Amino acid sequence: MQRTDVNTLGEFGLIEHLTRAFPLRNASSLKGVGDDAAVIENGDFCTVVSTDMLVEGIHFDLAYTPLKHLGYKSVVVNVSDIYAMNAFPKQITVSIAISNRYSVEALEELYEGIRLACEYYGVDLVGGDTTSSPKGMVISITAIGQGEKERLAYRSGARAGDLICITGDLGAAYLGLQLLEREKRIWQENPDVQPDLENQQYVIGRQLKPEARRDVIETFLKIGLKPTSMIDISDGLASEIFHICRESGVGALIEESGVPIHPESELLALKFKLDPITCALSGGEDYELLFTIKPEDTDKIRFLPEIYIAGEIMDASAGVKLSTKGGNLHDLKAQGWVHF
Repeated sequence: MQRTDVNTLGEFGLIEHLTRAFPLRNASSLKGVGDDAAVIENGDFCTVVSTDMLVEGIHFDLAYTPLKHLGYKSVVVNVSDIYAMNAFPKQITVSIAISNRYSVEALEELYEGIRLACEYYGVDLVGGDTTSSPKGMVISITAIGQGEKERLAYRSGARAGDLICITGDLGAAYLGLQLLEREKRIWQENPDVQPDLENQQYVIGRQLKPEARRDVIETFLKIGLKPTSMIDISDGLASEIFHICRESGVGALIEESGVPIHPESELLALKFKLDPITCALSGGEDYELLFTIKPEDTDKIRFLPEIYIAGEIMDASAGVKLSTKGGNLHDLKAQGWVHF
């Protein structure tokens, strides 16, 4: 029997390979695999469903991640997918698999973080499952949301001429992770050395306690703006713009000068001898929103805080390019999080 290593396909290639024989059979299934969330028709509103799994040693390290923060973040990464559909999360289910090294008190800390996130984002915990694991912890959360059918934003709606917009700044979560990993290595080599996080509260906070952009979706509703396409930035800006371009059948031009980077992130990147724009393009875990709008909607977002115009959607023949501050044009490469 032929054996193909999953690494040859990558995460999204593997998903496409495994699910291509699953056509949508029900008229109520408006969107299946291939976007931030599935969409199910349900009367005047659509039900929007997304699932994410976090695995110890892959997605989180308890050497520097407090359990309460982990619980909070595990909710954020899921509700962010619902917001990326221009919808609002309403319920979650939480399933965990744990080894025998976890006590009741440890799990109480985890669920306190989950509770705080539910309270902040206005979602209800309505179910889940708990089972044993031979090693570590696995957290699987399903987020269920609701959105008006005509206001839902898919990855497939971008058209040539649309403007590419980003909420918030990028790269800080990745740099926070680099700082935490550095201190972990130092501690492993010498347990008597106290961690020195260099007073970098901003980047550490962006890594350990990110926030989903509910405020942006509320603003869109208030000002009557519907993005032509949208996706949350979990695997890096470059990776996400490729998703939009592939699903929409278009190309893109990203302006380096339009990619927002926090001053603290820029300084820390240079200290680590990293290129700040590379951190912003490929870092991931920012959970900001990448979206496109029609040119005639520019005035609606021009004066909104933390909304940055970073480029333009092009014809597919143009490819996906990065225009540097020096005026050079390069093929953009998706070098974000690799799951396999």
